[in-house]
Amino acid sequence: MNNKEPKIIEHLAFLSVKYSVYLSELYGALVSARGNGKSICGDLMVEYRGIINDQAVFLITKNNAVIVQFRVAEEFLFRKNISFENWLDTDKIHKQVAKQNGAHDLTLIQNLRHGMKKVNLQAEVLETQKPQLIHTQYGTSVMLTNAWITDETGKVKLALWGEQAHFPVVGDIVQIKHASVRTFKGEKQLNLGKFGTLNILQCNADRVEQQHKIIAQNTVYA
Repeated sequence: MNNKEPKIIEHLAFLSVKYSVYLSELYGALVSARGNGKSICGDLMVEYRGIINDQAVFLITKNNAVIVQFRVAEEFLFRKNISFENWLDTDKIHKQVAKQNGAHDLTLIQNLRHGMKKVNLQAEVLETQKPQLIHTQYGTSVMLTNAWITDETGKVKLALWGEQAHFPVVGDIVQIKHASVRTFKGEKQLNLGKFGTLNILQCNADRVEQQHKIIAQNTVYA
């Protein structure tokens, strides 16, 4: 890695966060534009402008407004097995994410990054696993289930411990507050920890119907 690569990596990571596009897709858009002249990444247009001193020149615009123009070493565009999560795990990127989260309060799943804390989001429960009894390193046992939640931008695994392992159910709309993001075995996941909370904003329709039946069965008419 040459001396200029860390700056390019940080620059691309910053752009991906600021304009809400996947970093892998932004990198892929550069590679595509190098071969085809232009490519699209979310709301961004990436244009290849030529070669200067063995460096590819790219122009990025949004709605015909120039965002940035920069150079990238040709060999940089042919790298394999890139760990994009590591590119995003810097203080500058964390600060930008925190800044955007503060402005919008709720985080979109596509903007979740390893190491983020105090994450607030709303999502629908897509899938849940059967709770399992886990034996911890401290000699205690606790129930754990993994749920997958989704919004309009993607999906992510949510780890639920203890009493939370028994809810929610598929189809529920949930609100999560003060969660943290970590990577476990290469997979990104949300954790509530000690301070995170999960509330059900809207129940699955089947659950609502079942609750109505229970209420009706236990109602005593005079």
